[in-house]
Amino acid sequence: MFNKNLKIVIAALIIAYAVYQFIEGNIGNGISLIFLSSIFIFLYFRNEIILLAFLRMRKQDLEGTKKWLDKIKNPDAALTQKQNGYYNYLNGIIFSQTNLTQAEKYFKKALKFGLNMDYDVAMAKLSLAGIAMQKRRKREATMLLNEAKKLDKQNMLAEQIKMMQQQMKKI
Repeated sequence: MFNKNLKIVIAALIIAYAVYQFIEGNIGNGISLIFLSSIFIFLYFRNEIILLAFLRMRKQDLEGTKKWLDKIKNPDAALTQKQNGYYNYLNGIIFSQTNLTQAEKYFKKALKFGLNMDYDVAMAKLSLAGIAMQKRRKREATMLLNEAKKLDKQNMLAEQIKMMQQQMKKI
């Protein structure tokens, strides 16, 4: 909703007013203002629209996820680098249902910007491996599958990786 720089400015102003409240002797007001500023600081690192899009994705509502992502007009300016990675990651998941070329572009951009969790990186690489396999690029698919296998430390994607390796033997 707010620009990322505006969030920091608002948080700084609230903290400054909290310090003023501490000086005036209104300790309770100062503490509550510090908590209020922490919300803006949290939303600087975690974009609220992307959080809402993840909630829609959790319910497997791809249209709702797309609606929330479309509200971000200029992702390069409005989002930090990691947020931009997750923006592209979610778009890649959405487009993987319909347009594989577009999905491949979004997944590659997501990996370029970076994702916080190894599971997300493994999922993006697994999706890229599936796209490469469908486009008959076996060497690239094998390389991406091996990278996804290394990143999947909790074996959450082990079954999908095994199934994809079996399908690659048929190619």
